[in-house]
Amino acid sequence: MPLDAPPTISRRGLYIAAISALAIGAVVVIMGITTRKMADAKLQEWTESQAVPVVAVAPPDTRAKATTLELPGRLEAYTQAQMYARVSGYVKSWEADIGTPVKAGQLLAEIDAPDLDQQIMQAEANLASAKANSMLADTTLTRGQSLIKTYAISQQDLDQRTSDASNKQGLVRAAQANLDRLRVLEQYKRIVAPFDGLVTARTTDVGALINAGAGGGPPMFVVSETSKLRVYVNVPQTYVPNIPVGTKARIAVPEYPGRTFPATVEASAQAVDVASGTTRMQLVVDNSRNELMTGDFTNVSFDLPHPEIAINVPASALIFNQRGLQVATVDSNGRIVLKQVAISRDLGNEVELASGISADDRVVTNPPDGIITGDKVRIAGSPGVPGEPETASAK
Repeated sequence: MPLDAPPTISRRGLYIAAISALAIGAVVVIMGITTRKMADAKLQEWTESQAVPVVAVAPPDTRAKATTLELPGRLEAYTQAQMYARVSGYVKSWEADIGTPVKAGQLLAEIDAPDLDQQIMQAEANLASAKANSMLADTTLTRGQSLIKTYAISQQDLDQRTSDASNKQGLVRAAQANLDRLRVLEQYKRIVAPFDGLVTARTTDVGALINAGAGGGPPMFVVSETSKLRVYVNVPQTYVPNIPVGTKARIAVPEYPGRTFPATVEASAQAVDVASGTTRMQLVVDNSRNELMTGDFTNVSFDLPHPEIAINVPASALIFNQRGLQVATVDSNGRIVLKQVAISRDLGNEVELASGISADDRVVTNPPDGIITGDKVRIAGSPGVPGEPETASAK
């Protein structure tokens, strides 16, 4: 072979090169497929994790026990009198304004009643006329009784004189009774306090026209005994057996923040109002220092003799459906468990449950729509592997 001839490539070398190229291509294809499958698996895992709803859970609130029952109430005077006029006329003067302490029998106002004065004068005249007629009838009867002995008059004439004398005496008694009635009414020209107390309202003034009786209008005065006050509260039927007569309580009013006043249950209606499911109870509060006001709103706290654990959950945790009232809880496997519950008290943002859940349950505070028992959920704010339900405690 000449020295300047090009080298020849053997078939074996070409075969090895082709195999190497094929191997490299296969490795590239396999790596691409594997990478794509891993990406698809991660995408599927992320999609599945996003499909699991995220919920916020919280343990039931058991900090407050049912040792104290708080209810709204209203303070009222222990004794209160609305003073109306018994005679018609005009207000001549008034002596006690609102906030004035008064004693029993103390003058509050005086009424000028000219119509009543004229009626009294007429009644006096009628009485005088009746007495004069009665005296004449008695004289005629006496004369007739003496003449009957001489047969100067008949027996019938004597009987008529006797009847006339009796009739005239009856007219005297009627005239006297009418005058006495007007004299009694005359005393009502003076409006006086019926008992020791405080004037809490005055709706009249000098010169005002007064009509006898209530007449659908406001009272002239309202006198209230404020040395002790009544408090009326509506107690839920569940707690009535725990609040017998004599139970001690505390009341709080807005004008004295942080301060309470002792009260005692004095009476119970012993009947349940079908509209509210409550029983009306009356408490008595000592107000000898006149620190409390009638009509004041108050918060009444009862100390129950037999406390029980109270389970409170947010009102947003309640689920209303065809099965009734339910609460969603999360079990140890991260799945929803719907539990039937019963409400004991509605506290506004929270509700006190009478039954259904325990203090160890994890309650979903705001369950999503359509959630059912067995659904997987993830707990918000808890660490965990994406796509796997969280089983850590949320307490």
